[in-house]
Amino acid sequence: MKATGKASAKASGKASGLALMLSWQRILLTFIASSLMTLLLSFVWQSGLPSLVARVLPVGLLTLLVFGIFEQWPKRMPAWFARWVLQVLGVALIIPLSLILIWVFSTEPGAPPFWMERERLGGFAFLCIVGMFFAPWIALAALVRQKDAFARDQALIFDLERSELERNVQGAKLHLLQAQVAPHFLFNTLANVQALVQTGSPQAPMLLDSLIAYLRAAVPRLQETANTLSDELQLVRAYLDLMHMRMPDRLQFSLHVEADALRLKCPPMTLLTLVENAVKHGIDPSEVGGRIDIHAAVIAGRCRLQVRDTGVGFQASAQGLGTGLATLRARLKLEFSNDAQLHMSELVPHGVCAELEFPAQFLKRQSDVTKHATEQVASS
Repeated sequence: MKATGKASAKASGKASGLALMLSWQRILLTFIASSLMTLLLSFVWQSGLPSLVARVLPVGLLTLLVFGIFEQWPKRMPAWFARWVLQVLGVALIIPLSLILIWVFSTEPGAPPFWMERERLGGFAFLCIVGMFFAPWIALAALVRQKDAFARDQALIFDLERSELERNVQGAKLHLLQAQVAPHFLFNTLANVQALVQTGSPQAPMLLDSLIAYLRAAVPRLQETANTLSDELQLVRAYLDLMHMRMPDRLQFSLHVEADALRLKCPPMTLLTLVENAVKHGIDPSEVGGRIDIHAAVIAGRCRLQVRDTGVGFQASAQGLGTGLATLRARLKLEFSNDAQLHMSELVPHGVCAELEFPAQFLKRQSDVTKHATEQVASS
């Protein structure tokens, strides 16, 4: 939830104190409102435009300051009194108070007070009435706009948190499926080793060495979510070497991989699931064994993986219905949504072809660099 906290802070973060009260947006709005008011009053104001500007603009700035002060002070408001009411009342009251100060300080020394002169008193009353009528409405409009912006911010925060929670749920599901994959492969492999040891085969020590090599390649990657196809091929090769030692006369295999495909992002245990499924449900049940051919290529921006076996096929086995393939389909849906396809088809005269396609995404990692343009490994 760390990312969610950062996203929320970013979305909800706003200025406070003087930075909020005197933000450039509010100052610009005050200048625009004051200019419009000055323009409208200039047709009836008899003391000249500079005199009118000297009165309207300071009143507008003081109104802005009072609006901002009551927006943040007091920190706590009684439950029965809304803050916006305090802001509107403050704006309404600052109009006559600020105009009184302006008229007092603009009175020349020795001259009578402005309330003693009918013409000056009339100008004061006119600006008071106009200001007290329009300023609260402008403040209310600003409050409505501010509340709308706050609602949009809250909606954005909610959307960010919801999307982050959805990603966390998807990640948790993916890790759970990977946790199911790990013992599935390990137990199957250990069962194969146990069968060979029980028969007293002289290849048992060599098989254990191959098992250790396989585990060294597999275990560090069980919890990873962004392996490359090059990493996956290391697992496949170690697994097939292990299976070939178990049944040397019944299993042959080859790998045909384009150099460009080695840097492709590949969910861990993906290709290995297809290969293990071919061994378990295709080659192992066959009395004469068979061959497994693995192809990997990048075609039209998509990664295409193909595992072909000459085993017993669909009719003689339950291939395609195992836990491994069911888990793989679920993992692919979580990883690529509906943009990944896994097709199983029967070969003639016997065997199965498993073909997997998903978007081609390249990972730039030094370990993915290869010396060969095309890799082909075969064992007989």
